[in-house]
Amino acid sequence: MSLIKPVGYRNLLENTENTEKAIKLVKDMFQENLSAQLVLLRVTAPMVVLSGTGINDDLNSVERPVAFPIRDMNEQRAEVVHSLAKWKRLKLAEMQMPEGRGIYTDMNALRPDEELDNIHSLYVDQWDWEKVISREQRNISFLKQTVRRIYEAIKVTENKLYVDFPQLVPFLPEEIHFIHAQELLDLYPNKTPKERENEIVRKYGAVFVIGIGAPLSNGMPHDGRAADYDDWSTPNEEGYVGLNGDLLLWNPILGSAFEVSSMGIRVDEAALDRQLKLHGQEAKRSLYFHQKLLSGALPCTIGGGIGQSRLCMYLLRKAHIGEIQSSIWPESMRKECAEAGIVLA
Repeated sequence: MSLIKPVGYRNLLENTENTEKAIKLVKDMFQENLSAQLVLLRVTAPMVVLSGTGINDDLNSVERPVAFPIRDMNEQRAEVVHSLAKWKRLKLAEMQMPEGRGIYTDMNALRPDEELDNIHSLYVDQWDWEKVISREQRNISFLKQTVRRIYEAIKVTENKLYVDFPQLVPFLPEEIHFIHAQELLDLYPNKTPKERENEIVRKYGAVFVIGIGAPLSNGMPHDGRAADYDDWSTPNEEGYVGLNGDLLLWNPILGSAFEVSSMGIRVDEAALDRQLKLHGQEAKRSLYFHQKLLSGALPCTIGGGIGQSRLCMYLLRKAHIGEIQSSIWPESMRKECAEAGIVLA
């Protein structure tokens, strides 16, 4: 557990009522803009899925799900979702969604292996979205176009928030900067991935780091990614590998890069086959989701997750995600936060 306590921090919204009003404004405004920018339909999503189907997401491939038996189903086990990357793709196939349209959900998850700090909680709420694309759109150009649309939705929300709460002065740059994880390593070869992110995002304000998951020239990935949703191994037209990435904003309150979204073009049959081999997970081929994908029964898609509490925390200039959402925190963290003027819900 690590905690950043900004010196001289104060709640710009002053009280809980204003904070709750601002949270509602952000959530209403952003999802409306996201839906319009990406042509997305809101759908209802599950909080639990059956174990052993391959539908739940492994994220970095090491997180344990919250799991339990179901008495009325002969003790068959279910697990609370980590995210809905694979479920959304199945849903798009079921709905026979045409190219150019997609879905988004209010996703609620539990991640008991998170290291609790200013930006990580056991409870995760995000807009999980997925969109059908053509095989020809599986390229960096289309990925960047989509990222720019999401960034525009964030900027519009920031400006609307400023109208209603003038103390929340906008500071996002006009454009988002793109860089591949290998280029970032080449720029800062002696720094850790997190330090590299801090350097580049401090410089540009808003950055999308491409190619999260594939080994770089130092033999290590910038960060981990599961083998079966983002495509991080396909060679792209810019001479690197990977069709995914992380959207990072500079957070002046915490003095660090701040991830608001992880997203990417999803694996096709070839990329899934390759990435399962690279991770030594070829046994997953027998799972329901993986069989559907390898047989060509699922559409090509792009998708991701955008943290609801994360985005609210950023736009409301909060120092801790616990100022936005109710969760469980160590008593020592609650005490430290209170002493620093940070009131956790």
